[in-house]
Amino acid sequence: MTGPGERLLPGGQFFKAVILPAVLSAWAFASLTSAPESSITAAAKNHASAGSVPDEKEANRKDYTGDGACQSCHQDVANNYLHTAHHLTSQLPSENSMAGKFTAGSNTLRTFDPNLRFTMTAVKGSYYETAIFWHPPDEQKQTDRIDMVVGSGQRGQTYLYWKGDRLFQLPVSYWAPLREWVNSPGYTDGTADFNRPVVPRCLECHATYFTAIPSAPFENRYEKTSAVLGISCEKCHGPGRRHVELERAKADHAAQSTKNTPTDQEVSEIVNPRKLSRVRQMDICAECHGGLGEARVPAFSFVPGQPLGDYLELQQPDPEAKVDVHGNQVALLERSRCYQSSAKITCNFCHDVHAPERNAAAYSDRCLSCHKPESCGEYPKLGQDIVKNCVDCHMPVQDSNLIVAKVTSQAGGKQVKMPIRNHWIKVYAAQQ
Repeated sequence: MTGPGERLLPGGQFFKAVILPAVLSAWAFASLTSAPESSITAAAKNHASAGSVPDEKEANRKDYTGDGACQSCHQDVANNYLHTAHHLTSQLPSENSMAGKFTAGSNTLRTFDPNLRFTMTAVKGSYYETAIFWHPPDEQKQTDRIDMVVGSGQRGQTYLYWKGDRLFQLPVSYWAPLREWVNSPGYTDGTADFNRPVVPRCLECHATYFTAIPSAPFENRYEKTSAVLGISCEKCHGPGRRHVELERAKADHAAQSTKNTPTDQEVSEIVNPRKLSRVRQMDICAECHGGLGEARVPAFSFVPGQPLGDYLELQQPDPEAKVDVHGNQVALLERSRCYQSSAKITCNFCHDVHAPERNAAAYSDRCLSCHKPESCGEYPKLGQDIVKNCVDCHMPVQDSNLIVAKVTSQAGGKQVKMPIRNHWIKVYAAQQ
């Protein structure tokens, strides 16, 4: 008899699947296995306890209207936002959403174990991952359908599947820089783990909402029909029902000249992040770009404009600690002299979340709004060409030690690290 996470392979051998919690990531659920196990366990237990008791800080979902209500008045902004990585960070599988290739010759991932390989296939609009053990005539397979795509595809994607009302991660992901299928980050090469549970904190940064069903040992049960995929308008602007009602009342007044119309102050009853204090602005971004943390209330409860610490206790890195370029972009930005010396510097100072990201060099205009080209140490050598690209020197792309995958197709097989831009703005040794 097989135990939990075990499978009987040809010849009577056992395959042991490693069962670990899934993880929050800037790129499609990279693994928390690089974090101390105690942190993972504590987070899982905290979700279990938080999910069982209603809390006054839990968001009231009846006050949320969905993107459709926003699009009716903000059509241009909404149309641009549809193409952003935030909006596309979780989707249903389709020909448009899948970044990897499912055709013969491009759909196989071989492992260091010659008796195990994976194939990715598309059949009548559905997509599948299959682990193939051994070879004919003793070949055995396990196949699961891809039910959810996580990641816009700019850096990569990983894939989830439903087993009843439980959500699991699949063992093969797509790595965009290499244009290859890889073992999902944190998975052991040569194993076929279909049992990694996807807990609410993972989904919280790749989706707008899921209704979690309290469960043990991991919180990976959900009401399927509750899923709101992608990052929606209300994720950053807060619940919009009251705003929509007031705007409609204002429109009715303009058309009918009725009395008792809402005041201008009432009509603006929606969170505009740019009007918040810098701390509250950064809280919105830090929910997902602020590193690991432990939930104080159930996932999906945070309301923009409120103190994030009331909902999520983020780990605060020691000032001298090395922070991974993937792990905590907010902490890295806050270390920057630019951030410390100018109150106007926030994430939104550079990033327009309503539009697809610009080429990195294009953000130099943000640097030059404060700095003169002549003040750069490279100016005597480069002259005015210095204005073309501040970013690659002062915010270089570096390899993350947290998002690592095994690529067997490389000569002899090797581990590859995801390159991510460092948000600690400073003069780096290579540029001095």
